[in-house]
Amino acid sequence: MQVVELTGGITPLAQALRAALDGSGPAVLPLAEGASPAALRPDLPVEPGTALIVQTSGSTGAPKGVLLPAAALRASALATHARLGGPGHWLLAMPAHHIAGVQVVVRSLVAGTPLEVVPPGPFRGHTFVESASSVLSASGPRYTALVPTQLTRLLTEGGDGLAALRSFDAVLVGGAATPAPLLERALAAGVRVRTTYGMSETAGGCVYDGRPLDGVLVSVVDGLIRLGGPTLASGYRLDPGAPAFADGWFRTNDVGEFVDGRLSVLGRADDVINSGGEKVVPAVVERALLGCPGVVEACVVGVPDAEWGERVVAAVVGRVVGGEVVEWARGVLGGVLAPKEVVVVAELPVRGPGKVDRRAVVGLFGGGRS
Repeated sequence: MQVVELTGGITPLAQALRAALDGSGPAVLPLAEGASPAALRPDLPVEPGTALIVQTSGSTGAPKGVLLPAAALRASALATHARLGGPGHWLLAMPAHHIAGVQVVVRSLVAGTPLEVVPPGPFRGHTFVESASSVLSASGPRYTALVPTQLTRLLTEGGDGLAALRSFDAVLVGGAATPAPLLERALAAGVRVRTTYGMSETAGGCVYDGRPLDGVLVSVVDGLIRLGGPTLASGYRLDPGAPAFADGWFRTNDVGEFVDGRLSVLGRADDVINSGGEKVVPAVVERALLGCPGVVEACVVGVPDAEWGERVVAAVVGRVVGGEVVEWARGVLGGVLAPKEVVVVAELPVRGPGKVDRRAVVGLFGGGRS
């Protein structure tokens, strides 16, 4: 495998991916600056047919190396272009060692268009504008991809950054759940937002606005989402036959349902809180809390409790008082779903490409009281 540490710009990664896609080069493992590839054993042979290895963020245990064939990467890029309006020019605004970022590079390679990159560092409107200028001056469709935090920042800053964002023909938003109020705010501001759902194991987003891309299969079995089709990975590094991959499907640990023919993702099964014998889905409570005046972000978790088994608590961002949010939630949600404690923070802790770090949120409550 060719390990590419993302310290010298995106060009080395793009060159390595081009060779991996056409079969003239080895599998590529992109890494963040300073990250170690040791856990993925680069000294051992790479599983046949692999073009890209993406290291997961390890949210539910040790990080894994997802094995992606060239065919899966191309299928994802082609299906994305077909859904959005054809091959176009891309602006990379996310780290390229995560699948959401590296797939922007792949889409640019498949489209045969130059790739522009937002430089690393604090994400601000002026840097976005500077990086987007050449993309927005190109002929044909113009695309970018953001995580919800980046979208929130551009909407909040307004000005030239928001004007540039409006000029893109499509803005993919994924890497973490997009709160409904944020989506509504972006659409009202004239941003052509497309929400995405997917993961490293599906070569990135494979469900756009609740509908699968062409060729992608989606089912919900016992409340859990399963994904299939040509964008699937072939397995995990040194464990390609992992039970999550079986019979042409990848069994996620995400709870979901179909609403009016669209997939609605409710969160991870291991995030479900068992409080007093009742199962509480955090996403349901989070969506409700976003309706509380002054709350702009929310994360609901369970912490150990001697009486309830787990106590429902929440961290929120906004101009609010925690106790007042608790009282509001009791009136709207009732005693079982309403958080029994709310802390107000300047920003929610995140990991990886922008997912809320629920373990860190639990830590805000001292790991729970018993």
